[in-house]
Amino acid sequence: MEKMFKIKERNSTIRTEIIGGLTTFFAMAYIVFVNPNQVAAGGISGWLVERGADAASIGQIWNATYIASILVAIIGTLLMAFYARMPFAQACGMGLNAFFCTTFVAGAFFNGVDVIKGYQAGLVIIFLSGIIFLLLSVTGLREYIAKGMPDCLKKAIPAGIGLFIAFIGFQNVDIIQTNPYTLVQFVDIHGAIEGGAVSSILPALIALLGLIIIAVLGKYGVKANVILGIVITTVIYYLATWTVPSFDISAIGQSFKDFGSVGITGIFQADSWKNAFVGANIGGVFNAIVLIISFCLVDMFDTIGTLYGTASEANMLDEKGDPINVGKCMMADSIGTCSGAILGTSTCTTFVESAAGVGAGARTGFASVITALCFAVCLFLSPLASIIPAAATAPALIYVGILMLRNFGKVDMKDLASAVPAFLTLIMMPLTYSISNGIGIGCIAYTLIALFTGKFRRKDIVVAVISLLFIFRFILVTM
Repeated sequence: MEKMFKIKERNSTIRTEIIGGLTTFFAMAYIVFVNPNQVAAGGISGWLVERGADAASIGQIWNATYIASILVAIIGTLLMAFYARMPFAQACGMGLNAFFCTTFVAGAFFNGVDVIKGYQAGLVIIFLSGIIFLLLSVTGLREYIAKGMPDCLKKAIPAGIGLFIAFIGFQNVDIIQTNPYTLVQFVDIHGAIEGGAVSSILPALIALLGLIIIAVLGKYGVKANVILGIVITTVIYYLATWTVPSFDISAIGQSFKDFGSVGITGIFQADSWKNAFVGANIGGVFNAIVLIISFCLVDMFDTIGTLYGTASEANMLDEKGDPINVGKCMMADSIGTCSGAILGTSTCTTFVESAAGVGAGARTGFASVITALCFAVCLFLSPLASIIPAAATAPALIYVGILMLRNFGKVDMKDLASAVPAFLTLIMMPLTYSISNGIGIGCIAYTLIALFTGKFRRKDIVVAVISLLFIFRFILVTM
């Protein structure tokens, strides 16, 4: 074990690594419940079914994604353990799963396409983005692109994703409602009381309470504050609504069945590849290419930010200030993304919650082995996951969004050449309901300001090329 993980060499112990691995798992275990809800628009009781989507098909996507999410977390985390030998864990990325849902699952429904076909076409896009990420990692172009993107956009992209997923969390339980005059409004508590429909606003109120619970637990330094908040809020929900959750043990078998028939078979079907480029919800070959690049870029910068931040906290940087084994970490991340697409879920990425385990003392890949084993147990808990209401998962989305917004505080707001592109990236993601739109508009703004102020540098060619791609996309495709 010492030869493999170098536990003593990194001034750690087996006990510390076990504690670190468990800490990382409990800090990110919420993804087991949240990811299938995000990809499948809340499942059979979610917002897409409420709008008329076929509940059976959405249920199949939920089940397939549940199993795939756990399997890819196990595979990705074990890659970090045995290949990169670092105390990092992987799972389906927040924001990227919402991006996947709105583009491929919800996008299919609103364009009259079978949601399962839309879901499987999306898996092809994710797979191709993973392949590109893998090639970029192998050839070294990843480093060139990473250095070429302006610092303000690197910080604004994860912050914008945070704002986007927080907005989704608010919408999922009607904390934010539609309004014919102002487009959006806060949950109408007064109207519900006057109309005798208090029960209709309970999910929103319970979700707000859940957010406070998660924040308080976090303030007290509880590492598992998110998953504990979900559990506590779930209990409050069933007590407040005076309902009894259904617990069907046969759901375990059904989850694996749907995983086999809908999930893992997705990218191996010819129709999936055809629909990925000409499907009504995709909008054509050019838009498919832009989507592939968008997913790849978001995954890459999310991973870079997580690796540098977490490794810095663990004092695991080399003499150049780069994380130890950063190349292998990026390789593990790209393989994880490809694996996730093959299995049937959205982009797999390195989780920022790995910092919780590092904070508890984890310094080696052995901690990641422990985290992966914990995820393996979750494969047989799908009936438990299905009883978690949106009122309990929405606070987790909002809380994670808050954490991701911290990156924006590092943007130089005194320099308008940085402030304007960063702000547009941040605000356009939730307002246009698209991560890629936010990235594109931010890149275009940065390029134009740099050109008109004479500040355009050679390394800005990368962002200029990305800008041109998005300009063509905005002109040729409505999305």
